[in-house]
Amino acid sequence: MKGLRVRGGWGMNGRINWKAIPTAFAMVLAIATSAYSQVQTPLQSEAVVRGNSGGTQASACGFIAGRPSQTVRVTEAFTRLRFRVQGGGRPTLLILGADGSVKGCARADNFSNGNIEAAGAWEQGTYSVYVGDLDRGSSAPFTLSIVQN
Repeated sequence: MKGLRVRGGWGMNGRINWKAIPTAFAMVLAIATSAYSQVQTPLQSEAVVRGNSGGTQASACGFIAGRPSQTVRVTEAFTRLRFRVQGGGRPTLLILGADGSVKGCARADNFSNGNIEAAGAWEQGTYSVYVGDLDRGSSAPFTLSIVQN
């Protein structure tokens, strides 16, 4: 069989390129899962997530994606956590409480080379962590790490 003919043409000459489908599916899956995870304290080791910063939603801390890069569930009051972002562009770190209120906002400046660090004691609850960008439409690879002190 030389290829399935379809109306409207999916590939050149109206044929489906079957070799491209697994690659396209893998790319969609990687994008959908690359920048989101959940962790819960106590952390046994450093939690790390990689993704692309920025998004289309304006926030108090730059432009962010529609869903968080990381969700952190703190199980004990006054748990000491340190959040670190390393990335390109002009990254921001936004941390929201379960009620949507801003619990932390940090921005990279001209001297930080795209690195942000925020540390403190966190109350019991669930926090949404976003890695955004100061510029609308900008996106750059980032690494977010969270450690418990």
